[in-house]
Amino acid sequence: MEKYTQSSDGLKIHYKESGQGNVTLIFVHGWLGNAEWWNNQQEYFKDRYRIVQMDLAGHGKSDSSRKEWTSGLYADDIKAVAEQINSPEIILIGHSMSGAYVLEAALKVPQAKALILVDTIKDLNETFTEEQAEQFLFVNYRNDFKNAVENILPQYLFAEKTPPDVKQKIQNEFLENTSEKAIDLLMPLYKKDFRDTASQVKIPVRAINSDNSPTNIENNRDYLKNYNYTEIEGTGHYPMLENPAEFNRILDDVLKELT
Repeated sequence: MEKYTQSSDGLKIHYKESGQGNVTLIFVHGWLGNAEWWNNQQEYFKDRYRIVQMDLAGHGKSDSSRKEWTSGLYADDIKAVAEQINSPEIILIGHSMSGAYVLEAALKVPQAKALILVDTIKDLNETFTEEQAEQFLFVNYRNDFKNAVENILPQYLFAEKTPPDVKQKIQNEFLENTSEKAIDLLMPLYKKDFRDTASQVKIPVRAINSDNSPTNIENNRDYLKNYNYTEIEGTGHYPMLENPAEFNRILDDVLKELT
């Protein structure tokens, strides 16, 4: 069922609700993504869990008129959905940039019992500053966003086994945005050091990470006291789209451990 709620700055936030169960899974997409990225998971888990697939502000069917993009407001988008669904037990699942935002949202959502990070926050000590983001990413987006999407980003986002249709889908969705909007939506990730946020999170945090880059479990456990991860082989940055069957199997095991 398609629904809307309102974030703290008055923007309409879209989400889809389905399934049944005492535990609600709130799925939050990554940069330039949308609620539909989790359709495979919705179908797989709907008989055992209440499923919420949301669009962050600026993405999918949610409002894009935010004046200032911040991590706190992204976390408020998640909080607004969590408050409206009125579930006693919530597990927040965040992919890519939204890993940082579900960490922050966990501090604002008392019903959050656990977090699951998807190919994100692999090393909390590996920080990327706003200046570095400008130098290595945003300058390329401003100069030629289409070229960046088609020729620069693939080496970081995709693996040898990434299905061509998934690659095409991601690139097409990226190119529905202007370079300036793409930058605005990503910038909050580099304006804050999330290590302080992580150190305040007391609930269990689990991760499902692609093997396309290493995870530093020791560094993450310096901040997240109850952290562990599972690696999924042969995928790029979008395991839930690239190999949904294996991803769902791993996520199922993680959820059984947490619940």
